Amino acid sequence: MRKIIVCTFLTLDGVMQAPGGPDEDPESGFEYGGWQKPVSDNEVGAAIAEWYESSDAMLLGRKTYEIFASYWPTADPANPFTERMNSMHKYVASRTLTSLAWQNSTLLEGDTVEAVRALKASEGGDINVVGSGDLAQTLMRHDLVDEYRLTIHPVIIGSGKRLFADGAIPTALDPVSVSATKNGTVVGVYRPNGRPSFDSY
Repeated sequence: MRKIIVCTFLTLDGVMQAPGGPDEDPESGFEYGGWQKPVSDNEVGAAIAEWYESSDAMLLGRKTYEIFASYWPTADPANPFTERMNSMHKYVASRTLTSLAWQNSTLLEGDTVEAVRALKASEGGDINVVGSGDLAQTLMRHDLVDEYRLTIHPVIIGSGKRLFADGAIPTALDPVSVSATKNGTVVGVYRPNGRPSFDSY
């Protein structure tokens, strides 16, 4: 059984929107695109590289796919991520796209939830869900996420799309590994473990 792993960059207040640049995702008037680089460091890059060691595919929503497909095919080949991003398989969940130009891309057919269940049962390595907030929330609602790999950066944005938005299913998490970089980014790996328990002091 392949694992579905949500890999996401977050601000301290949980915002995941447009970490990579000012024009990445200005939806809903978001003005803070590009918040990650000023608070990132080499240790974050090394952690992200490790996220891909056991994975041979990505699962992307339409918006993230289009952002990636406009960048990685012509990205600097000296960037160690360029070859990896272009060569690994991309599965895309979209109700509007009809064709995919980026190499090694497959459009999921039919119901997204059922298609992801079939992917999990297929042969291969783990599958990383990168960005793709709407898709990630759909997968969370149907208990299809096996692991979260998060970088939580020391910056507060105050608005924007959040990974754990209102309506998220209450979930207990087991920490697999948690560390902090020299610049204060928390790198955490967590696995869902049923519903949380509640008690009082």
